[in-house]
Amino acid sequence: MTIQTVSSVLLWCTVINYVILLTWFLLYVLPHRWMYRLYGKWFRLSEEQFDGINLAGIALYKMGILLFNLVPYIALRIAG
Repeated sequence: MTIQTVSSVLLWCTVINYVILLTWFLLYVLPHRWMYRLYGKWFRLSEEQFDGINLAGIALYKMGILLFNLVPYIALRIAG
């Protein structure tokens, strides 16, 4: 594989992962009360726990996107 191919794959992975992240955020913000009631029944979570788990998950996922997709893409673009 060439640097251009790997760079292209990393760019598309970044775009797809950001779409997933945006979807997760919108599902967390817009139907918040409905999502809390649904997951609160399954896992017996308080609203603060539900918010904390979601926000921590969003932050961790975003850091993963940056570390494993965006930074290598930028490094390959600089090196290429």
